[in-house]
Amino acid sequence: MTSETETHLQTLTLPYGREAVVKNVEFDSGMTLLRLTIREGRRFTIVDLDADSARDLGGALMTWAHRGEKQ
Repeated sequence: MTSETETHLQTLTLPYGREAVVKNVEFDSGMTLLRLTIREGRRFTIVDLDADSARDLGGALMTWAHRGEKQ
């Protein structure tokens, strides 16, 4: 079993009573991932992202958000 250290980065309140929590997770091996936890009522979805995946997701979110500003 590997040990990990989580550092809370941000909590976001989302529409319809949902919540997203963003954490940095560092493993004993030295690997670091971004952990995104989305809570929908009693259901939790947890996604671990490497730096490239987090950058791609962030870019997609920013593209969508900027498109919405123009409408």
